[in-house]
Order: sequence, then C-alpha cells, then structure tokens
Amino acid sequence: MFNKNDRLAVNAIRALSIAQIEKANSGHPGLPMGAAPMAYVLYNKILKANPENANWFDRDRFILSAGHGSSMLYSLLHLSGYRLSMDELKEFRQIGSLTPGHPEYGHTEGVEVTTGPLGQGIAQAVGMAMAEKHMAALYNKEEAKIIDHYTYALCGDGDLMEGVSYESMSLAGHLKLDKLIVLYDSNDICLDGDLNTSFSENVEARVKAQGWNYLRVEDGNDLEAIYEAIIKAKENTDGPTLIEVKTVIGYGSANAGTNKVHGAPIGADDFAAAKKVYGWDYPDFEIPEEVYETFKNGVGAKGKEANNKWEEDLKSYQEKYPEDYKDLMAGINRELPANFMDQVKKYDSSMKGLATRASGGEIIQDLAKITRNFWGGSADLFSSNKTNIKDSKAFRDESPEGRNIWYGVREFAMAAIGNGVMAHGGSFHHVSTFFVFADYLKAAVRLSALSGLPLTYAMTHDSVAVGEDGPTHEPIEQLAMLRAIPNTIVLRPADANETRLAWKVALESKDKPVVIALTRQNIPNLKETEDLDNIDKGAYIIKDAENPDLVLIATGSEVALAIETSKALEEEGKKIRVVSMPSMELFRAQDDSYKKEILPKGVKKVSIEMGTTFGWAEWTGACGLNIGIDRFGISGKGDLVQEELGFSVEAIKEKIDERFFK
Repeated sequence: MFNKNDRLAVNAIRALSIAQIEKANSGHPGLPMGAAPMAYVLYNKILKANPENANWFDRDRFILSAGHGSSMLYSLLHLSGYRLSMDELKEFRQIGSLTPGHPEYGHTEGVEVTTGPLGQGIAQAVGMAMAEKHMAALYNKEEAKIIDHYTYALCGDGDLMEGVSYESMSLAGHLKLDKLIVLYDSNDICLDGDLNTSFSENVEARVKAQGWNYLRVEDGNDLEAIYEAIIKAKENTDGPTLIEVKTVIGYGSANAGTNKVHGAPIGADDFAAAKKVYGWDYPDFEIPEEVYETFKNGVGAKGKEANNKWEEDLKSYQEKYPEDYKDLMAGINRELPANFMDQVKKYDSSMKGLATRASGGEIIQDLAKITRNFWGGSADLFSSNKTNIKDSKAFRDESPEGRNIWYGVREFAMAAIGNGVMAHGGSFHHVSTFFVFADYLKAAVRLSALSGLPLTYAMTHDSVAVGEDGPTHEPIEQLAMLRAIPNTIVLRPADANETRLAWKVALESKDKPVVIALTRQNIPNLKETEDLDNIDKGAYIIKDAENPDLVLIATGSEVALAIETSKALEEEGKKIRVVSMPSMELFRAQDDSYKKEILPKGVKKVSIEMGTTFGWAEWTGACGLNIGIDRFGISGKGDLVQEELGFSVEAIKEKIDERFFK
C-alpha cells in the first residue's frame, strides 16, 4: 500500500519540522523526527478531513496532546493544504505568526484544541468523543448518520504521567467511547533523561484495567503496521483504543534515542547528517511537488469527497427532519431562541429564600427545555450542586442521549473534558463542583480562557458559610484566583434573580468561560432585583441615596448584608449607596462614565465580601475599606462562622464607623 512517495512524504514532515526549529533556534525536534510516520499515516491515509473546509462539522478530529511537537503539526497542515503558508512555517515561534510554540485553538486553521500543558490534550479528546457520541444519539436517524466521526490523539510519555490523563482515560473507558483512538509515541525518553528514572508502568495493563483496548506497533517506521493497527482500532466497538507505537526520539540524529534531542535545536551539522539518513536532498523549506501531490491525492481528495457527500446528506436531512435540522444548526452556531429568558423562572421577595445553588438548579430545568443542546455534568456532586437535568438520563454507553454526565470525583479531568466538548462544537455545556475545588481544575479554566471556549463552571458552596466542613472546604482565595485569569468572567450573584441573569450571561458568551459562584446557605430574594433584566455591566446601584456619604460594594450573599448595614448607618443620619457587583470583569469592561456613575469619585467606598480582600482596592481606592477574610476559615455552624469572622451588621458597621465616622 505504501510506496516511495509515501516515504518521501514522511521525510518531508521530518525535514520541514526540523527546518522550522533550526530557523527559530527554538523548539522540540525529537517528537517530529520519531513520530512523523504515524502522523503521516493517520493524516493522509485515515483522517476524514477537508483542508479546503477546515471547520466541516463531521470531520474527524486530531489532537496533538504532546503539543511541544507543534512543528510537526504545522508541517502536516501545510502539506495537507490548509491555509498555512510556507512563509508562516518560516516564522515558527515568532511574534504574530500562525505557528506559535504550542498549538493554539482559534489561531491556526486546522488546530482543534490548545495543547502543551501535558495530559489536557487527552482529556479534551475524551470530551470531543463524548460530544460526538451524544450528538449522534440526539440527531442521527437509522438512515441518516449526520454525526459520525472519530477523535484521534497523539500523546507521549509525559501525557500519560500527568494525573489528568488517568482521570480522563478512566472515564473514557467507563463510557466505552469506541470512536476515540490514542496513538502513544512510546520512545522511553523524557525531558530529563531515560524514562525509567520516573515511569515504569505497564501501560498495556493500565489501559486495559481502565476499559481500553490496547494495540502495539513494534517499529514506529513501519507504515503498514501503523495503518493496520489504526484500522483494527476503528473496528473495535467495545471501548476506546490506545496504540502504543515504539519509536526512536530524534530518529536520524547523532543523538537519537536520548533526551538531548527532546527540547533544543539539533544544529546545522546534525541536521545535515539526519537528512542523509532520510535520503533528503532538498534545501530547507523546499518541498518537491510529488509530496504535495501525495497529500492532495490522499487527505485532500478523500476529504473533499466526504465533505461533499455530507453536504448532500445534510440537505436531505433538512428536508426530512426540519425541526431536528433547526436544532442541530442552532447548536453548531451556538444560537438560542429570541427572548429565551422569558421562559426562565423569575423570583420575587414574597417567595421563600433559597440558596443560589437551589435557584440555579431550578433555572437549569427551564434552560434544558429551551434547547436540547444544553447538557452538563458534576464531579460526583449533583445532589449538592443541583445541576442535574431532572427529566433526563445519565450520559452512558447505553443512553448516550442522556444529558447528565456523572464525571465522578475527577474535577480537573471534568473541566478539561468540558473544554473538549466545547471545542467540538454543538453544545451549551456546564460542569460543576464545590467552589473550593477550583484549585483542582484551575489549569483547565486557564485553558478555557486561552482558547476562548465558553464553558460554564457552576461552582457551589462559595464561602465560609459552608460551615461545619471547615477550612478545607471554605473558599478564601479562589475568587481572586479566578478573577486574575484573563478572558474569564466570574459571577457571584446576590440572589435568585441575579443567578437567573448569570446563566443568561453564560449562555450568551461566545468566547469566554463563565464561572458562576453559588451559595450553599439560603439567602433572601431581594425586592431590589425583581425588575432586573440584565447584569451584563457587572455592577449596578441596588439601593441609592442622593449625594451619598458612602458606597458599600458587595457581591453574592453579602449584598443583602450590605443593604441591612446601610439601613443601620442611615438610622444615624448617613446617606448610603449600595452597589451589587456580581462581576468585576464585566464592570471593568465598561466605559469610564458608567464606572464613575456607579462609583463616584471623592466618595468613600467599602467592599464587603466573604473572601480575601486581595484585588478590591481597584474599586475602593487607597483610602477605602475592604472588609473580607484574609485568613483560613473555621469549622462550625455556618451562621456562627460568618459572625465569628466579622460578617454581621454590627461588626461591619463598627468597622465603618471606626474608619470613617469617628
């Protein structure tokens, strides 16, 4: 099946990848030199993709989890015919180029997800496979398989050492994601030296124990064996497959098989020697026409034909199933019905106060009725987070249409998998756990933000009011941590109506993850929010006074406390404005005139929030007062913990009086 042109194409990938690294004097040549054969077989002989239409929805997805091998991915994209020119490859790792050091989603055509933080690529591949399986169950008909594609990932030893790979692969096996195939570049070398210094697992036994199929290719240069293994993996219908491909890192280099070729240029002399090993007689960045023809006749021709057929099938699907087609396109385009919030419950002050996790749970039920593309999961906390969709099954192998993912106690993997679901497209997806466990999944939130993926994080038990569980479960610094992540919206709603509108912000977000921090304890439904129709400016005046002496700024459950404190101060003749600030990020994005309208200059300001005071000086100024908790919490009944830590009307008023009015 494979001929000299195929082998020429493999060596073109190697030579072009090394040339990029040598020109930049920076990069990781070892992986491209060793893994080029498996990458070539997958890309040009197996992958269902159309370089002329990179975003074709039913394409196979390929994720380079070992993102440090990015020069190989860029070589593949260029040679396959994606819009990635040779000039861009010459600018590898340079400012403003389409070839950054690690692949970035939304930046380079053909890059499916951002990778580089090891392990997260595998997790995102799991998310993509889950999304494919779920959407196929929602929309496919017996005679019309409109969603039918595979997810492939290429990983290295480092990926498999990361804990997130264990978590995500465990779930993938449990869910029997048989259209997920991982190629393992097994070269027995890690960055610091021989792999056996830190890793000696039996990978075959490990993945089989996790419910995966396992295949092995002894020679990473054997194109036929690689091809046969992938075809066999595609025939599996009882779970995902890992194919261990034994390779030589830096194949062709004088230092092949050592860590010296992992993360540094090999140099001009060694590059010249490697070219002789490959039989490559062309100058840097020069590719013979027959290589381009090989790719054009491979992935190019097959992909275009498959894409055209799918477009015809989609037209037929539209005619036969117009409502399904409409919903499918709405999911793909991230669209919701006009005025969709009219169908979501509103709250008033006559209703019994609820924890915002509980009102959030009610809101989720209404949102689930608006679009079938809305689904999500929890890290073994549905009963606490209240994020399950009550009239739907669990997402399982036997019920892939289910809209509730039981992620298990796998917070990091849950968030990274959620990124994969969002990058796949077609879904409004949310993940949930306790707010304090943002520590476990912060790296995935960062990747959501960097990738511009609008994944929703519903995080409950948002303050020391958690109470008896004590300081391990009482968040202090987590709000500041998440607010510090660029391109992220953090919302801490004051009551049920603000929670309702926080979900509106989340579902309308196109390119930012949204974190919604919700209470465990019951809080009142505020009279002041009954007519509120948006919180997209991040802060607003919830209680005002003419020419105020003081502005109280609060978030979440402390807004009600701020209102009560303002009344106590007003009894002594003070004029107090209260501002609810559910989102610093949204408020920061407003123009100066609005900011000054809400927080007038020259007026004393006080922040009230049950968390670290770090960051509040931006709004209260050098002379302001920031009331928070700059220590860890304590164990006890939630209301008593709050009082002990200074969150009562009396304690707050005393601090304000001492600072400003004595």
